[in-house]
Amino acid sequence: MVAVPGPASGPLMPQAAAAAAEMRYSWAVLRTLRAVPTLLRVGLADAVAYRAEFLVWLLSTNMPLVMLALWSAVARDGPVGRFGQEEFVAYYLAALVVRLLTGAWVIWELNFEIRQGTLSFRLLRPVHPLVAYAAENVAAVPLRLVLSLPVTLLLLWLVGGTRITHDPLLLALFPVAVAGAWLITFLAMSIVGALAFWIESATSLFEIWMGLFGVFSGYLVPLSLFPEWVATLARFLPFRYMLAFPVEMLIGMESRSQALFELGVQWLFAALLLAGASATWRLGMRRFAAYGG
Repeated sequence: MVAVPGPASGPLMPQAAAAAAEMRYSWAVLRTLRAVPTLLRVGLADAVAYRAEFLVWLLSTNMPLVMLALWSAVARDGPVGRFGQEEFVAYYLAALVVRLLTGAWVIWELNFEIRQGTLSFRLLRPVHPLVAYAAENVAAVPLRLVLSLPVTLLLLWLVGGTRITHDPLLLALFPVAVAGAWLITFLAMSIVGALAFWIESATSLFEIWMGLFGVFSGYLVPLSLFPEWVATLARFLPFRYMLAFPVEMLIGMESRSQALFELGVQWLFAALLLAGASATWRLGMRRFAAYGG
């Protein structure tokens, strides 16, 4: 009598389950990659369609110009720390360029869609909502480049290239640092925005985040002009890597070895925030319910 093998059991079952999970993950990644070009086109079309609102948002990032006028007047009689008038011009115009290229608005979209229940429509799509939000935000970068180009040319004209780093490695790494700054901004916004799963309005908490950003990112005042303990503390917080780090790299305030080290720290912050955003999203999904709309 020949024994008929029964259903697979023992160690084969976990292996089959792992293979199936890996296949599902591969298909999900493939679907996402296929959808990204379409999402980028839609995001760019939205940015062009709502160009008036987009321009107003960009004009609201003019604080570096205000601070430039203030500190240039202060430095007229002599340098402040390591900053003379030319250094202030280079710093704040570079800060404006970095700010234009790294801005995001996902927190307001996420907060609104969670409260209104319209997030449920995004959940029906085969692409993770955070990927869709990211594509919509990234799609506006070409418009930001167009608007930041005059600022860049003005920077080069005013300082004559003397305050811009001539290290080819740092110039090549500058886009990587800008991408890391954008990732930190987007992921931090995603975490705060996802808190709307639990609280009435996450945007109120984001105002606290923006207050800390203004101090510890170098957006208002270069960090080297603060007391030493503030500058030291800023190196252990993500805000510095959202603006001051790429700015200092661009204007030659960072050595090559220091820039490479801080680039690693920046992307470590990005990885930690990615894990935080993923965990917050999974927990939020467990209690999500449509609120109408």
